[in-house]
Amino acid sequence: MFELSERGADLRDRLLTFMDEHVHPAEPVYREQMRESGNPHHHPQVLEDLKAEARSQGLWNLFHPDPELGAGLTNLEYAHLAEITGRSIEIAPEAVNCNAPDTGNMEVLTHFGTEQHKRDWLRPLLDGEIRSAFAMTEPDVASSDATNIETSMVRDGDEYVINGRKWWTTNALHENCKVLIVMGKTDPEAAPHRQQSMMVVPIDTPGVTIVRSLPVFGYLDRDGHAEILFEDVRVPKEALLAGEGDGFMIGQARLGPGRIHHCMRSIGVAERALDLMVDRALSRVAFGEPIAHRANIMDWVAEARIEIEMTRLLTLKTAHLMDTVGNKHARTEIAAIKVAAPTMALTILDRAIQVHGGGGVSDDFPLAQWYAHLRTLRLADGPDEVHKRTIARQEYRRRRPEPGSAA
Repeated sequence: MFELSERGADLRDRLLTFMDEHVHPAEPVYREQMRESGNPHHHPQVLEDLKAEARSQGLWNLFHPDPELGAGLTNLEYAHLAEITGRSIEIAPEAVNCNAPDTGNMEVLTHFGTEQHKRDWLRPLLDGEIRSAFAMTEPDVASSDATNIETSMVRDGDEYVINGRKWWTTNALHENCKVLIVMGKTDPEAAPHRQQSMMVVPIDTPGVTIVRSLPVFGYLDRDGHAEILFEDVRVPKEALLAGEGDGFMIGQARLGPGRIHHCMRSIGVAERALDLMVDRALSRVAFGEPIAHRANIMDWVAEARIEIEMTRLLTLKTAHLMDTVGNKHARTEIAAIKVAAPTMALTILDRAIQVHGGGGVSDDFPLAQWYAHLRTLRLADGPDEVHKRTIARQEYRRRRPEPGSAA
């Protein structure tokens, strides 16, 4: 059922070769260029070199379902490729122009942007010339319920005036970030899911202030997780995406495919962590024998393989359902993988760290930083608890259908 098409299989093989010949050898170069810059948000030249190589090989915009704008793959076909890029999570997604949050923003601009939006922002994003950020989460409200969003967007003649504070705006510290997609309230008196709208805001618009870059367990991501202040930010009425009150709808359309991407990349991280765990266990000797011979280590290795395979199958099933019956009918599976994949990857990373001993929590190995990155995914695009609530409510309906609905 989950077999790749001939074209999907060809892209998978070419991407694996690209990873082996270009991406993995570039990892130490990337780390050295970042260290030499002294800037945690530096954009190293090696990434531009990788992007040029990927584009020349046709490994570009693999995520985009429109064949005129990207690879034109199904969710199932792309899922296999997203996992491969997760094996080098710091650089591979950006190298092939399939990095979050740009992927979601590009799809939003494709489906809901005006011709000017597409000309000014979508085309440069597709070409890898600029980066973007998505500003939804706020520090003063529980943003897992998007109806809580307080940022105001008030119409004033031919403009909107935006006031509010956002945080965890990933990518806003990237040196090439030029544009934000911002969610706020245009009509606080409307029905709860019709109060919100989304607008395209150039990051250099007067009144937009990057307050700080938020660390995660002490790590500052290269792309940055920004706290941003909007003070009397004026944008033309044409900045509106779709229409007033469509913000919640756009958000739901944006987050479904993005969750597949995150989950498959998480599986790629887990595969890489398992490789490192096995290599370390085989090479370290304690009390007269390799630690790989210890029963608990063998359990961890075996359980990791089982957990990876189970999670991959659930994620591929979800991608298949999204392709065949649509995101709405796959909502239970989408919620399930968003809980399962990061949790699984974190468990394997934790065990890999343990096998590495003191080295595992240091920067001599990538495990600690990967753990910090993966831990955010239990919150990003909705915390685990929200997704479990979705699953539970579907189970309740299955056993006790609402009046007038099909059993």
